[in-house]
Amino acid sequence: MATMRKKADLPSKTCLACGRPFTWRRKWARVWDEVKYCSDRCRQNRKAP
Repeated sequence: MATMRKKADLPSKTCLACGRPFTWRRKWARVWDEVKYCSDRCRQNRKAP
């Protein structure tokens, strides 16, 4: 079983849509390198290239 970590020790990124920082979530463990948005709402409202 994994050891507990403080939230401050988890990796974080900046959302491309809203610019806010967000931290790692367990459900993103396998795809963390591909995660770009903090939420489904930001992903749906992303700016078109």
